[in-house]
Amino acid sequence: MQQGVRLARKDIQSHLNIFVFIFILFIMGMVFGAVIVNSMNFVQKQDLFFYLKKFFENVMDVDGMTKATLWKDTMLYHIKYMLLLFLLGISIVGMPIITVLLFIKGLVVGFSVGFLVNQMGWYGLLLSSAAIAPQNLLIIPVYLAGGALALMFSLTLCKQLFIKRVHQPILQVFARYSTLFLGLLIILLAASTIEVFFSDPILEVILKWLYH
Repeated sequence: MQQGVRLARKDIQSHLNIFVFIFILFIMGMVFGAVIVNSMNFVQKQDLFFYLKKFFENVMDVDGMTKATLWKDTMLYHIKYMLLLFLLGISIVGMPIITVLLFIKGLVVGFSVGFLVNQMGWYGLLLSSAAIAPQNLLIIPVYLAGGALALMFSLTLCKQLFIKRVHQPILQVFARYSTLFLGLLIILLAASTIEVFFSDPILEVILKWLYH
């Protein structure tokens, strides 16, 4: 266990530039998402806000049984997303797609927060804090770490294939890669629980306060 932690720490230190690149890419996505909000015209914003209000109304009608289903759906989404990153890391040619996925993830977060604040002011900031921030404090670092691990593994495979003097025990590297992804999925399990059973009830309270 301790050896695995040391190896993971060594990998992070030797590939720190990848983590910095992934972080900057995500931030650029967030900024771009906020810019899109500001570039929308009044009619587009009103149309989108109409659908957002419908979504809020549906949130207030969610019962306990639906919450269990929602938790399963949320976790299934995370599993699919992480599995996609995992497979792209193995494929080598998936490296550009990994960067695009993480950029889009940042764009979605930036657009969501930017739109709520743009349309609702301080109330939008309050909703963002309740509905987006708590679970994303775990989800965003996990996705960024997953993307960085996938890029690192792809680069390792490239070195194995194209640089003759580099010879690493690829099965050992793959086992560590798989274990780290499994650990990230466990963290997402906690994030899904926070989202459905903590963030959503707080969001319901805020929405009832705003609309009643």
